Amino acid sequence: MKNTYKVLVVALTTSVIAGTALAQFARPDAAIKYRKAAFTVMSTHFARIGAVAKGEVPFNKDEVAKNAAIVSAMSSLPWQAFGPGTEGGDALPAVWSDESKFKSNQEKLIAATASLSTAANSGDLEAVKRATAAVGGACKNCHDDFKKK
Repeated sequence: MKNTYKVLVVALTTSVIAGTALAQFARPDAAIKYRKAAFTVMSTHFARIGAVAKGEVPFNKDEVAKNAAIVSAMSSLPWQAFGPGTEGGDALPAVWSDESKFKSNQEKLIAATASLSTAANSGDLEAVKRATAAVGGACKNCHDDFKKK
């Protein structure tokens, strides 16, 4: 029940932030800063799960579940900061010229992170490892096509 409450709090906070963020991108540099921050938070918490999946850190279901909830909640945030007029940063022009592929990659990441959260809550380390690999693949696919090297 505690984890469910935490996930709901993170999700509610995320949706409030997401709703107000759209109005805050009067300048392209503000959007770039926002999306970089969202990706940094996601990456930090995902790396903690990755260390467990690789066997570098002992498996602690509660810690993995907390990190997975954050990764999942954050996965929906950066995309609003890729609107028209926000070109630049580490994003390639393909973000704006191939919007359907970019949108598809977003959806795959959001779905993969939700599955990771489910796996983490199950306490099944093998499921966490599979879900971690799927999230990593979703990240890589988008980076390969849409992020400057």
